[in-house]
Amino acid sequence: MPSVFIKTYGCQMNERDSEAVTAQLVAKGYSLAKSESAADVVLLNTCSVRDLAEQKAINKMKNLVGTAKKDRPNQILGYMGCMAQSRGQELIEKLPDVDLVLGTQKFHRAAEYLDELLAGKREKIVDVEAEAKSEATIREHLLNGSAKTSVSAFVSIMQGCNQYCTFCIVPYTRGEERSRTIDDIVAECRELVARGVREITLLGQIVTSYGKQLPLTPSLSPSDGERVAKPGEGQIKKMPFVQLLDAVHEIDGLERIRFTSPHPKGYGDDLVEAYARLPKLCESAHLPVQSGSDRILKLMHRGYTRERFLAIVEKLRRAKPGIGITTDIIVGFPGETEEDFELTLSLAREVQFDNAYIFKYSQRRDTPAADMPDQVPQAIREERNHRLLELVNEIAARKYDGFIGRQVEILVEGPSKKNAARYTGRTRCNRIVLFDGSARHQGQLMDVKIERTGSFTLYGDPAVVNL
Repeated sequence: MPSVFIKTYGCQMNERDSEAVTAQLVAKGYSLAKSESAADVVLLNTCSVRDLAEQKAINKMKNLVGTAKKDRPNQILGYMGCMAQSRGQELIEKLPDVDLVLGTQKFHRAAEYLDELLAGKREKIVDVEAEAKSEATIREHLLNGSAKTSVSAFVSIMQGCNQYCTFCIVPYTRGEERSRTIDDIVAECRELVARGVREITLLGQIVTSYGKQLPLTPSLSPSDGERVAKPGEGQIKKMPFVQLLDAVHEIDGLERIRFTSPHPKGYGDDLVEAYARLPKLCESAHLPVQSGSDRILKLMHRGYTRERFLAIVEKLRRAKPGIGITTDIIVGFPGETEEDFELTLSLAREVQFDNAYIFKYSQRRDTPAADMPDQVPQAIREERNHRLLELVNEIAARKYDGFIGRQVEILVEGPSKKNAARYTGRTRCNRIVLFDGSARHQGQLMDVKIERTGSFTLYGDPAVVNL
């Protein structure tokens, strides 16, 4: 049977999609190649969030085409994912040696289409059409015994996005929100736990929007999770996503639950309360704020204010002291003034994020922001990116230093990629910890004492607390 190599660009959703496609192909008899040069099929799972990600994938494919013409003339080359969805036939017109373009609702067709191409039944395939029920087709997992895939797993709970932030192409590449049923998701999670998984991360473009498209029960309405309880009002109603968390929490053998990425608008009192109520829900929250300026937030169509964001952070820290809070921030959005940027800096100082992923604004075609006036010059974007990164790193370093001497619980994922003599795990608040360990530690929940820190890494000693 043929061999396949998949290279993934972009987010955790893309990682999960690549894993599912790989698992489907392995089930059909394909083997996994160690490199693209040794593969009969090479697929690039692409990202469109920033222009840089698209250019990387395009340049990579050009290199693959050149090598294939010289060394592997029968090699099948394909694009999958977000760029494939947005550009479609255009990709083959620009690179005629590409054989397959597979959209975001067609991952489950990969094996079928590759079989046809390898058998010579079809010369080129471009499929970026929408497909009903595609949200429930990404179920396969490749639990091959490696640390990352056997201890923890991603589970896709929905596809698409209805937020339509003015800078973002995702609603156009992933389509409108479509949610799987709770029963279907729980069944997949149970299967994973039975195969040794101890931590599950629930995935969606905006996970807190989960279930708003599903048939409603009398006790459930789409706005339940956004309602703030009034004094004396009693128990808070649970939005669909919190109901899902409750259901997954009941799975025997599962130790930890995480989710990404939410939207600040989805943090109603029911979700905040879940952090305090559900022991398996890790005290870690990724809250993409994007800007500290209300004016810019409105231009971005984010749907919340700076004050509302700060109130969410305060509630989370009150509900779960020690919670790790990370964020996404865009610098250089069209019309962003120095005053706007200073508001972002002051927000970072006030919140004291544990980490922040900072992005220089990238114009995406067919998005409203691409045509907005007052596009910020690239040099200013670069300078603001540098200033904010410096501040974020300074805050994060202080917070990491605060772990020295503390005892923390980690879930051991396996050997470190950089040093096989060391093992790696994560704290509940999502810090990476390295320690001198062995294969017997893999998959264990264990306590370590933190002795020192590195760059966004903690170093621990398990012997001190596990005698």
